[in-house]
Amino acid sequence: MLRIAICDDEKYDRDRIQALLLEYLETHNLNASIDLFSSGKEFLSERDNLVKYDIVFLDINMEEIDGIQTAQEMRSFQSDTCIVLVTAFINYVLEGYKVGAVRYIMKDALDVQIKECMDAIIQKMQFREITFPFLEGDRTLYTDNILYVESRKHKCIFSCMERENVTYQLYGKLDQIEIKLERYGFLRIHKSFLVNMKHVKRISNYIAVMDSGDEFPVSRLRFTKARESFVAYKGAM
Repeated sequence: MLRIAICDDEKYDRDRIQALLLEYLETHNLNASIDLFSSGKEFLSERDNLVKYDIVFLDINMEEIDGIQTAQEMRSFQSDTCIVLVTAFINYVLEGYKVGAVRYIMKDALDVQIKECMDAIIQKMQFREITFPFLEGDRTLYTDNILYVESRKHKCIFSCMERENVTYQLYGKLDQIEIKLERYGFLRIHKSFLVNMKHVKRISNYIAVMDSGDEFPVSRLRFTKARESFVAYKGAM
């Protein structure tokens, strides 16, 4: 299920975007939850909102905390949410690039641009999906939502960022999981840990610090390569 948020201080625009999204989701047979927020301040009042949504539609021109500031706060927490900036004005495109917005759409063209925007996002997300045969049954995960994988007693345990942090388990070797996830920005830092670099804040003193607050050991043999890989990854983003 997709998780979508709409943050706009104009009720008419919130409702209009929601109606267009519901129409799109029904047409494409997609399930989603849609949450509405009347300000950037309200959206940021719950910390997990920074990372829990797949897509967030942000009105740029909001009072007190605008859409750009809200997006900057999300990105500062290593959020990989697809941010869509919505406005009635054309002069904010550069700011959109700075916060990694996937689209910049105009309020007077929502009927056309919502569809084009969602088409692009869904296509992008499909490249980030991967299916594993977990003990709980086959499950397809968005790679961005996988925080790390731990090897423990012949099992690989996936810690995932969903509405709450959840775990999935499968029997297998971490070497095999590493091969499947390496192309998605995952880094082996220890014989027992594979981390998603999207959620790593820093690697120093043989410790990898995650944006979730978790800390994992980096083995001495892997430290130099891990740090170099992490620096290169962040530089390429």
